[in-house]
Amino acid sequence: MKTTVVLVLSAIMSCAVAFLSPEGMAAEPAELDGLIEPYLVVNVGSSVPGILDMVKVDRGALVKKGQVLARLQDKVERANMALAKARARMKSTIAARQARLDYAQRRQQRMESLFKKKAIPFEEMDEFRTNTVLAEMELADAVENIGLAELEYKRSVEVVKRMTIYSPITGVVMERFLTAGEYVEDQPVLRLAQIDPLNVEVFAPVEIFGSIKAGMQASVIPEAPIGGNYAAKVVIVDQVIDAASGTFGVRLEMPNPEYQLPAGLKCVVVFPQTH
Repeated sequence: MKTTVVLVLSAIMSCAVAFLSPEGMAAEPAELDGLIEPYLVVNVGSSVPGILDMVKVDRGALVKKGQVLARLQDKVERANMALAKARARMKSTIAARQARLDYAQRRQQRMESLFKKKAIPFEEMDEFRTNTVLAEMELADAVENIGLAELEYKRSVEVVKRMTIYSPITGVVMERFLTAGEYVEDQPVLRLAQIDPLNVEVFAPVEIFGSIKAGMQASVIPEAPIGGNYAAKVVIVDQVIDAASGTFGVRLEMPNPEYQLPAGLKCVVVFPQTH
């Protein structure tokens, strides 16, 4: 009986040693320090120089993509747009040239009949034919001018649009640099951050390189007092190791639909089953 117990204990000890040895060691989760950052940060400015007429948002404001953020003074541009619109709608010249062409064609038809009967000389007939051709050219010129006026109107509309600054993303205003009355040329007016989703940046030790792959799920635990546990997905794994620190970069993407998490937090990222 004692011999049997000894043999069983020996077998258990052997299994334990094998399990703890490097060859038999089980995969364990890895907990790494990380930083929660905005998904995207953009500086928003004006595509044309001018004086700001208004800035409608301030720091901390929530904005949606396409929302009007600011507008430059545009009274002159809007006046030019109204003038171009009026010119594009002036159809009276075309109507007058069309009426003149119709009259010239009717006269030519009557003269052609007389010319066939040799009732009028060729010189007179040639004059009627030339008048018809000139009337056709004048009508074509009027149509072209209206076409150019319509293009000028479209151009002026785009000029006015460029005087308005729209939000390129849905997010929050990080910083406001300028206000109404200031001149803007090539500097930003606002800085915006997209915080849904959030990026989580991690530097992992080279020992676990190959264990973390794009598409892998991980848990993100923000620092106190926020806390909690949030799911994230690996989207980028750097393929170049930093020799000085012996680490490689990993980026995770974490949904933040209700903006419950602010950017800029330190966190712990738990990767399951790394070795």
